[in-house]
Amino acid sequence: MGDESKPINSQPEDLSWAEFGKLSFAYLRIPLALLVVELFYWFITQPTNTLGLIQESEAWIWYHLTELIYGSGSATLEEYNGWTTLVTLRHEDFYYDQVRLYVSDECAGVHEMLFISVLIMMTTGVPQRLRIKSALVACGIVYVLNIIRLVVLYPLAIQGCNANPNLLGCEQPMHDFHTFVYEWGFLIVLVVMWLIWFKWVNAGHRIKKEQFENKEKWKFIYRIEWKPIHKAALIASLALILIAVVGVLADEAAMDAKETRDMCEGLISDPEACGDANDKWAQEIQTAWSLATLGLLGIASTVISIEKDPLERLKRKISEEG
Repeated sequence: MGDESKPINSQPEDLSWAEFGKLSFAYLRIPLALLVVELFYWFITQPTNTLGLIQESEAWIWYHLTELIYGSGSATLEEYNGWTTLVTLRHEDFYYDQVRLYVSDECAGVHEMLFISVLIMMTTGVPQRLRIKSALVACGIVYVLNIIRLVVLYPLAIQGCNANPNLLGCEQPMHDFHTFVYEWGFLIVLVVMWLIWFKWVNAGHRIKKEQFENKEKWKFIYRIEWKPIHKAALIASLALILIAVVGVLADEAAMDAKETRDMCEGLISDPEACGDANDKWAQEIQTAWSLATLGLLGIASTVISIEKDPLERLKRKISEEG
């Protein structure tokens, strides 16, 4: 018999925990980033009208386009909760000749802007500058699409009310369209936008090239070099959070309003007093929440920095010291 040869091991080697973690992160980082953005969006929109400036801009454009396209008197623009975001559509077939619509935080389209920006920014291999520019352009497209969605509501409402004039809820086709857009429509559009962008920038080839080179262009790290401006920004951010907390707790009128509001939830009281207390407390919370959000954003942008090509940074540091 010939020499016995060593049997070939046909079983592949198991992945180490480090390799498994790296592979998992590569596949899960986009869903994780979307989850973080969802939490952030939920946080900043807890008080109403957090995105008031964007809401006002869209309401203003919506009103003027409706007047321009469908004729003078087809809409009015009014104040709602301190912001000019109430657009009232008017037609003789509507119930009481009007349909009142409010541009809320969710209607502003910022949620969708954050979604598409995350998809673009988390696509590896594509140069960072190109990703930033692409995200800005995508946000602009989402803003325009959202305006088009708002302008389309008027003929949809008329379509429903032509069949059932002056009937309560006759504008239901408009609400059905609105529900579809927010449940599925925008999601489909955003994914298609990202796929078109992915193909346009040839991201597939770029990702393969980056994996072949095994080189990261940039990554997020905790700040190593602290300059005076970074320390000042961190102190200012902490001060904003402190002001937000103290501003509410030290305001006697706000605390009285909260006490009245809590009593109104369990007892039958004066509706006017309860309404005033609720408005006062909501206003205080909005201000505090906005300040706290700015503070948290300041802390995050100060503590975390972007490291561009560590090797180049090391060469530049050695060159400066030499």
